[in-house]
Amino acid sequence: MKTFNKSIIAALVLGTTAMGAQASSWENESKDAWIDGKAETVLLMNTNLNNFDINTDVKNGKVVLTGKVESELDKELAEELVLSLDGVTDVDNELTVVKNVEAKNKKMKSDSTESDLTDAKISTVITTRFLFNSEVGGTDIDVDTDKGVVTLKGTVESEAEKQLAVKIAKNAEDVRDVIDELTIVAE
Repeated sequence: MKTFNKSIIAALVLGTTAMGAQASSWENESKDAWIDGKAETVLLMNTNLNNFDINTDVKNGKVVLTGKVESELDKELAEELVLSLDGVTDVDNELTVVKNVEAKNKKMKSDSTESDLTDAKISTVITTRFLFNSEVGGTDIDVDTDKGVVTLKGTVESEAEKQLAVKIAKNAEDVRDVIDELTIVAE
């Protein structure tokens, strides 16, 4: 009888452990699926990238980017956008830079073109951070960037939201200054 009881207890312990491992695995997979969906969305919303050439895979919060982009700046932009998402622990950027024939025949990009691309990257990163931050009404804020100087225009609901929007903008990479033209409109 004692052997029978021990066998039942052992079976229950093993069964409970297996169920806990399955639940944990399912929870991690659903978090990864959620992150993957957010990554695909943020890349799709960005007009500077061709999302159909970029693939995302997520494992335990680490995002692996594969596929092709047209420039090093596009590669950096994709990584920056995905890294800014909640839940992402790391990004393994395996994107391949593939320049088209026309680009190879042209001379090196001018400084103004490089600056324009950097400005576009800055605006996109800040807008994306606004959209994924529940404390900031990202759709009500317009982000314009010129030579690293960001101008925020639009409406916010409180002084705290305004300060957070400015702080998010100031903390983005390559930002030299932020001009706050936000208006507080209580609803």
